[in-house]
Amino acid sequence: MAKTIMVVDDSASVRQVVNIVLKNGGYEVIEACDGVDAMQKLFGKKVNLVICDVNMPNMDGITFVKNMKTSPAHRFTPVIMLTTESSESRKDEGRQAGAKAWFVKPFKPETMLEAVSKLVLFN
Repeated sequence: MAKTIMVVDDSASVRQVVNIVLKNGGYEVIEACDGVDAMQKLFGKKVNLVICDVNMPNMDGITFVKNMKTSPAHRFTPVIMLTTESSESRKDEGRQAGAKAWFVKPFKPETMLEAVSKLVLFN
């Protein structure tokens, strides 16, 4: 059975590119446009991994990850941050929130798929 990955980004074009990369890698994809949308779409679903932007309207990525991690159903769901942010302080915030990896846009599809395959292995 295919693993399900949620892609959270306010940019439709970024969601589309990541979606294509993941589907070509054999994954199911759920898209969300910000943290609020993602929280609603997570409810009652098993998601094996989340790929999330940092800077978004309504609820930013780090706040979303903190909120998601409070849910017993998603506490151990791995998160990859995919963002234009590259400062160490933002990376630290992401790690503290629960992110397992940090990719700066633009990303290499093969590098992303490699990280995804490692992180969904046990989830």
